[in-house]
Amino acid sequence: METTPADLHRVEDRISSIYVERTHIDRDDNAVVLINKARTVRVPAALVAVMLIGPGTRITHAAITLLADSGTALCWVGEHGVRMYASGLGPSRGAQLVMRQAFLVTRPVQRLDVARRMYAMRFPDEDTSTLTMQQLRGREGARVKRIYRAHATRTDVPWQRRDYKPGDAFAAGDDVNRVLSAANSTLYGVCHAVIVGIGASPALGFVHTGSAISFVLDIADLYKADYTIPLAFDLTSQGLVTERDARTALRKRITEGRLLSQIITDIKSLLMPGDQHLIDRDINQLWDEHGGPVDGGVNWSAWDESIFDEDRYLSVSGPDFDEKPGDR
Repeated sequence: METTPADLHRVEDRISSIYVERTHIDRDDNAVVLINKARTVRVPAALVAVMLIGPGTRITHAAITLLADSGTALCWVGEHGVRMYASGLGPSRGAQLVMRQAFLVTRPVQRLDVARRMYAMRFPDEDTSTLTMQQLRGREGARVKRIYRAHATRTDVPWQRRDYKPGDAFAAGDDVNRVLSAANSTLYGVCHAVIVGIGASPALGFVHTGSAISFVLDIADLYKADYTIPLAFDLTSQGLVTERDARTALRKRITEGRLLSQIITDIKSLLMPGDQHLIDRDINQLWDEHGGPVDGGVNWSAWDESIFDEDRYLSVSGPDFDEKPGDR
């Protein structure tokens, strides 16, 4: 039986993410089955926001169908979840939010307003309503430096500077840098899943631009100061410096802080007017240049019989089929 939108668990009520590598993924009833040499694990499909599929993984068509019907976002990622190569459909079936996002991001005044409100979420005690993008970037850089120094002092973990090689979280920097990179990569995957899940575009960013995940980077930056930065220093001080340490610890904090619900609330507050209800279903309409959309699934020829008026069109006829080329 196909799952309907009404049957789907809300994104904010789901487990944030599951990372799978070197595993066979199959389906058994309404659960996906993860099989490797060590164990077999059954996972209820509709309780997972995003499944991160890493190297060495095989997945059946039946499992993909179940996950798609359940509204679980799929992300094919590189080792340690650093690079994302492709993503699948999430639970949203409407286009209202992405159309609103496209409207805002293509108009400089509205785009700057959204960017200011993003920064205002990070500077709750400051007035950002008149700042330029240059001023906002400057304040953000100074704020992040203060946060790094504060956590280094709190945990007695040495800190020099942020060191990161794009695309390879464990290729550069000391332990705290590598753990921070791994945690950020996981946070990007979670934010990507929520963005796709509620029907927004990962690519249409307001601060970041030019990337297929610009909006993912925008949203993830809202939470690094509360989640990944303190976590990286905490784990490093305890000697827990592997990618798996970062991923599992962040997942626990995301669950405890109910971050998925917060991400949804924040995205809607940034993109949607406060009194506008989000329509998250396929309403099957056709665009019209006069008076807004019209219903789809309708034979519109009955509304304009003039399209069959032969006097309005030029008709060109060839020779009859029984004529020979030489007969004229």
